[in-house]
Amino acid sequence: MRCYYHPMAPRREQEIFSATLGLLAEKGYEGLTVEGVAERSGVNKTTIYRWWPSKAALLAAALVEADVLTLDPPDTGSLRGDLEALVGQVAALLTRPPAADVAVAALGAAVHHPELADVARRFFADRLAREERVFERAGRRGELADGADPMMIMDLLGGAVWLRAVFRGLPVDEGFAAEAVRTVLGGVSPERPRDLD
Repeated sequence: MRCYYHPMAPRREQEIFSATLGLLAEKGYEGLTVEGVAERSGVNKTTIYRWWPSKAALLAAALVEADVLTLDPPDTGSLRGDLEALVGQVAALLTRPPAADVAVAALGAAVHHPELADVARRFFADRLAREERVFERAGRRGELADGADPMMIMDLLGGAVWLRAVFRGLPVDEGFAAEAVRTVLGGVSPERPRDLD
């Protein structure tokens, strides 16, 4: 007897991911259970376990694949414009529910639960892989200095948003993205300002 692989319907998968992230935001990682996800999504828990063997595996998939946390790399035609758009997307992710509640709960859980370290790495590796297209295009246009590190640039920009929005609780206003990008690019653009000596 031949066994055939039947992928889960994308809509059903998104319902499971939505239930997972909703419960995480409401109850934290400790309160997140596969049984709770099954109840909220209307999917049998044995089906969920067939696809994801643990709640950490389910959360990892939800963080990377859920529509609510999607960041689409922009293509504005310039590195500066693309980075400003990315900073705006990260700011929206961290300041607008439900994404903000999910992001803060997930990263807070990763600090306290070692089994989630791989989840956090996978999430950020996926985001960087998407963002690298921005830097590849910038390199072809001659907008990026040789040796510039895309991960460092995104860490500086993303970190600035995190510090402002999450840790300091300050608003990320309209001019924030442009100012953050201007500050970072001043150190990585091929045409550096001349010394004023």
